[in-house]
Amino acid sequence: MAQKNQMTIACLGWGSLVWDPRGLLVRRPWFPDGPLLPVEFCRKSDGGRMTLVIVNGKFRVRALWALCSTGVLRDAILSLRKRELWGSAASIVSVNDGQIGCWKRGSVIKKGDQIQTIIGKWALSIGLDAVLWTALGPTASPAPSEQDVVSYLSGLKGKVRQDARRYIRCAPSQIDTDYRRAIEKKLGWTPLDK
Repeated sequence: MAQKNQMTIACLGWGSLVWDPRGLLVRRPWFPDGPLLPVEFCRKSDGGRMTLVIVNGKFRVRALWALCSTGVLRDAILSLRKRELWGSAASIVSVNDGQIGCWKRGSVIKKGDQIQTIIGKWALSIGLDAVLWTALGPTASPAPSEQDVVSYLSGLKGKVRQDARRYIRCAPSQIDTDYRRAIEKKLGWTPLDK
């Protein structure tokens, strides 16, 4: 028997969540028909990797999604925060700090918030109650250019280069961004799932 207040919650992914979910509370598989979102390799993350984040104004690609294995929104949010921010759920003071995006059926979308609008329309079309995603942005403002990213990756050495290469190659091939095409052309880092 289903518990009260159980929701159908999805998590969006376009990078390492898909191939390395760790303890993320999602069911397999990741479905390839998520919303079209402006995602690009524009965040310099731990270890020197250039990771995928939402960047308004970039070419939109089809995100992947998975159903959460919990129907409790707070638990799903904490699971994503823990996975993405490498913290323990106990150390998380607030679930609403802007680093985890959340659309919920019936919520008011702030005027001009294109990402929430895109995700909300997609979620309603398939009958979801809530959708979560990593809402970290580029590490610099404005976002680094394609040339900046390729130059940065070209200059990496040793383990840092190996980790950066692995991240880009493991990203699902459907995440076919402009920067990825430039990285493939310059460095030969093609998707592993092709």
